[in-house]
Amino acid sequence: MSRRSPAPAPVVMFDLDDTLMAHRAAVAAGITLHMRELAYDGDGTAASVLWHELEEQHYHSYLAGRLTFEGQRRARARDFAVAHGDELDELAAGAWFDRYFERYRESWSLHDDALPALDALALALPGVRLGIITNGELDFQSAKLERLGIRDRFEHVIASGDVGATKPDAEIFRVAIERFAAATPVGRAVYIGDRFETDAMGAARAGLIGVWLNRHGAAHATDLPDEAAAARVAASPVVLEIAGLDELPALLAVRLAD
Repeated sequence: MSRRSPAPAPVVMFDLDDTLMAHRAAVAAGITLHMRELAYDGDGTAASVLWHELEEQHYHSYLAGRLTFEGQRRARARDFAVAHGDELDELAAGAWFDRYFERYRESWSLHDDALPALDALALALPGVRLGIITNGELDFQSAKLERLGIRDRFEHVIASGDVGATKPDAEIFRVAIERFAAATPVGRAVYIGDRFETDAMGAARAGLIGVWLNRHGAAHATDLPDEAAAARVAASPVVLEIAGLDELPALLAVRLAD
């Protein structure tokens, strides 16, 4: 008697920063603590906004290949320090960022809805397989998952630094599905992230069900680069929207039963 192949199981994958982990809150806390240690003058809220803008600017330069991972860290440190009257050379910028990073890491935490949502998903979708797709370095992002105590909940962690492709490139989503499929057949696949274009639309264009986690009630257009992108969004039938991860289990229970 031949053995029957296992039935395809649903795969649900998540972005990490600002989806499961409260990245922006950790950044704000970390930079405020670091400023106090350095005795920089200035408003903490304004400093957090500037640091976030520098992160977006220089991290995207890293993703585009214009800076190394360490280079984008030092560039952020130099620009922030200059804005507060402090000039740093390369070595000093590296040390500055390392000190900031200690404060940032101390502030890591999960969003309040993350663990309940993961537990509810397991109940709502028996046999579901979970994963992470993240832009960044694999060791760094894996360290976050370990420190947050959730690494063992995910079968695969796919990072752009390991794959050589970044979201929203379809290649990183293809690699993720391929890794799941190497063990047992994959059913319908879902990806959840806090960025509309990079996460939800990137996943949808790659053939997954894209779910946009819109915690702050942002308009779609804030994440769109041009009118052509807006037209692609209007034509997409597979992007879903939730305001919190607590909405996800019931949504997917219905969606994956279709």
